[in-house]
Amino acid sequence: MLIVKSLHIWMVVSWFAGLFYLPRIFVNLAMVPAESVAERERLLLMAGKLYKFMTPLAVLAIVLGLWLWFGYGFSGGWLHAKTTLVGLLAVYHWHCGRLLTEFKNGRCSKSHVWFRFYNELPVLVLLAVVFLVVLKPF
Repeated sequence: MLIVKSLHIWMVVSWFAGLFYLPRIFVNLAMVPAESVAERERLLLMAGKLYKFMTPLAVLAIVLGLWLWFGYGFSGGWLHAKTTLVGLLAVYHWHCGRLLTEFKNGRCSKSHVWFRFYNELPVLVLLAVVFLVVLKPF
């Protein structure tokens, strides 16, 4: 089970790298002037490749987390809270894909300031998850 736990941590760290960086690319996309077609296309290419790379990492992180949950038989309110937060991260991940599609279709009208705040959501969720896992407060 320690191998599964190690792989789970590795996948989570890798997934979060994408969750932290993709919205930063969105900040840059929101700031690109309309006449900078090459810059926009380059950022869209980067964002698309990153999203395709981080999606399997998310799936593996979640699958390995479930394996640990069912393998160890964890229980307690902290685990349910963590699972809820992971569900929210999965929704955030999916929403990033929707935003990427909006950018590709030229329909994203959100400002770079909005994306700067949006970018902080996974940071806050990660902080909460780490505290739940380490402290197991309930």
